[in-house]
Amino acid sequence: MSDDKLVLDLLDQATVRKRARMVAIGGLMVALAFGAVIGFFGGRWAGIIAFLIVSLPVILLALSEARRTVWLEGTTVYVRAFGTRQVDLATADALDLLVTDLRGARTVGLFVRGGKKAINVALSMYAGTGGRELGIYQLRRLADALAARGDTPGLVFSELLVAQLRAEARGLAAADRPLYRLGSLAPAGRMAQKLHPDAVSKFVTSLD
Repeated sequence: MSDDKLVLDLLDQATVRKRARMVAIGGLMVALAFGAVIGFFGGRWAGIIAFLIVSLPVILLALSEARRTVWLEGTTVYVRAFGTRQVDLATADALDLLVTDLRGARTVGLFVRGGKKAINVALSMYAGTGGRELGIYQLRRLADALAARGDTPGLVFSELLVAQLRAEARGLAAADRPLYRLGSLAPAGRMAQKLHPDAVSKFVTSLD
């Protein structure tokens, strides 16, 4: 393991595994119900096949989430689940702010694409007026890596993370911090959406 390796996981492993179990259990219940309906009309084997078709992707998704970990080395972000992907922030083709809304929790992430690979780095997760955010050192390292790009998208996102650090240092409540406020701009009712770059840039420019 490199001394430069910095873990970027927003949630601890125990919480991630618990969430993955809940996804698996929910998926299995839906698969059982679906298989029972198909089995009633088409026979036992049709029901079993239907159960497998529905349950296997959900189980694989849950296993992937349970194994998923994200880290930063230098300016390169890595994510590992069943395999490992990497994108260098210094040369990434695109930077976006991705907001996901799931089970009452809104997550704000840095979505980076490089070549044919993409990684979403969760920066914060909010439910109501509270939540969880990446630590000071993680945000600082990401801000430095983004600023090193020297282009407008990199500087915008770097300034956003620096503003988040300033808000935390001032002791502002979660609802008054930039990531929360920016995430709130995304319309409700969509599981995942990218905020328009111009909206992100305008928001960052308006910050103190």
